[in-house]
Amino acid sequence: MDSRIPVADRTGHRIVPETTRRTDRFPGTRYGNRPTMKDVAARAGVGLKTVSRVVNGEPGVTPETERRVQEAIEALGFRRNDSARVLRKGRTASIGLVLEDLADPFYGPLSRAVEEVARAHGALLINGSSAEDADREQELVLALCARRVDGLVVIPAGDDHRYLEPEIKAGVATVFVDRPAGHIDADVVVSDNFGGARDGVRHLIAHGHRRIGFIGDMPRIHTAAERLRGYRTAMEDAGTAVADAWMSLGVTDPERVRRAAREMLSGPEPVTAIFTGNNRVTVTVIRVLAEHPRPVALVGFDDIELADLLQPGVTVVAQDAAAIGRTAAERLFRQLDGTLIAPERIELPTRLITRGSGELPPAD
Repeated sequence: MDSRIPVADRTGHRIVPETTRRTDRFPGTRYGNRPTMKDVAARAGVGLKTVSRVVNGEPGVTPETERRVQEAIEALGFRRNDSARVLRKGRTASIGLVLEDLADPFYGPLSRAVEEVARAHGALLINGSSAEDADREQELVLALCARRVDGLVVIPAGDDHRYLEPEIKAGVATVFVDRPAGHIDADVVVSDNFGGARDGVRHLIAHGHRRIGFIGDMPRIHTAAERLRGYRTAMEDAGTAVADAWMSLGVTDPERVRRAAREMLSGPEPVTAIFTGNNRVTVTVIRVLAEHPRPVALVGFDDIELADLLQPGVTVVAQDAAAIGRTAAERLFRQLDGTLIAPERIELPTRLITRGSGELPPAD
């Protein structure tokens, strides 16, 4: 029996001898080899330069010849080698997006907006997460630069970005989002974190609250610090002294947040309202309040999914994540087009959305 003829085992699976395992489309080549322009030229019966003109959309090819080349491309599954184009032109038509946490709902619409702007400019978006780790952020950013992305949109985890200076000088357009860069001048697009937090706390004060707690993220984070400043300013403007026990900043781990909320809600003078510093904190506090015997007012920074369906609905200070992403991406491509000169700080407004939880009066 010829050992090269496929046979079947007892399970009915087709067994192909190793010496016969070659692709049908590319006889004589090892599996996984990609077809080249030379393969396309041979199949279409044209010269290599003609294939190059068709692939790159250049003139000088008759419709009939172009049709034959396109048929060969489709039959072979040929894809243009953009790496070679990078070496020739120095541009990749791609941008990098470095996020804090890909799982955070806030970054979904932001990332989508950046991608839409990139797509409109014919660019590919590559994204990754720093996991709020400064070293990982730097490693990811420099890896993207090594792959010669044209620009970067960065939500910074660290506070020193001098490592990016050589890349920016080499022409990598860079825009920071949500938090400013550290120790370098660069474009940044942020929300009005201070004003939004101040308005949210003022809203609680207007509904009769004076003992208002604040639970936020780590104080080293720019947004957390600005929201704390907005909380303090609103309380000071109302002539209300802030007790240390009413403020808690740290990691957004549910156990830490749960413990902080329960401490604020206990004792002889518990808080009657809580202002939460971000969406993750808000979700945990909602769970704590669901178990609490007395109604407690709540305003959260960042909107959350299903906030309008809870009873009562959750009053929030909403950021426009899509507008932030779109503004940053548009700014990035203006840098690439050479129409921007000096870095700027762009601050977008927030919006107070009242749904019921922030309008509850004090229980005592």
